[in-house]
Amino acid sequence: MKKTLIASVLLATIATFAVQAQDAAPAAAANTGGWTGSGEFGFASTTGNSRSQNLNAKLGLSQENDQWKNNFYIDALRAKSQQKVVDAAGTTIDQFNTTANRYDAGASVGLKLDTRSYIVGAARYEHDDFGANLWQGVVSLGYGYIALKDDRNELSFEIGPGYKRYRPADANVVVNGVTLRQVQPSQGEVVARGLVNYKFKITDNTSFENTFLAEAGSKNTYLQDDAGIAVSMTRKLALKVGFQVRHNSTVTAATKKTDTLATTNLVYSL
Repeated sequence: MKKTLIASVLLATIATFAVQAQDAAPAAAANTGGWTGSGEFGFASTTGNSRSQNLNAKLGLSQENDQWKNNFYIDALRAKSQQKVVDAAGTTIDQFNTTANRYDAGASVGLKLDTRSYIVGAARYEHDDFGANLWQGVVSLGYGYIALKDDRNELSFEIGPGYKRYRPADANVVVNGVTLRQVQPSQGEVVARGLVNYKFKITDNTSFENTFLAEAGSKNTYLQDDAGIAVSMTRKLALKVGFQVRHNSTVTAATKKTDTLATTNLVYSL
């Protein structure tokens, strides 16, 4: 029930974006209502002595004008690789197995109080077949502040309370010498959400961005940091190198607390 509520809030937030985008559409071509966006895509495949496929994609939209400071994103990660496994007959064979399968989406709507301060409502949902949590969703309401903004730099902060619902990854337990998979119950808790976003324009065609997210609760604290450098090749196309770190303070046995992801993607600005 609570999982459905979180998803409903997220969809309602996305719908708000759509309404605002439609309101901005009748304006002149040069006026987009402050909306900008980009799509990222990366893919790698090997065949022959070994087989693997890796795909990651992301779509992001943002809006900032005199009244709103909004963001929306959706991304996916999927990987398959050839692995040696032992079948029921005790024979070692090669199998092409899925080794990563994750998708997540998030949105935030910020109503500006003045040129620097704003009230922000945020929602995020993630599903990860191989992560510390099978799924997690959070909604929050807080205060945002743009500490720095000029031609080359932009630094903003967000902080506020929220509610998080999540289901830890399944755990393996040994019963009478047999390993069994134990499904973990879903949990919920009040969290403190914090976000720090920094953008720096290194040169006319090179930019750096880092976003740090924290969701701190009494049962589990989730931290995520996304850093990337993008080099523009044309007005619409850029090459981006990114590095992501995800950390959960509490995990089930045999599950690692920290996951990392390094990417090299082609970026298309909308």
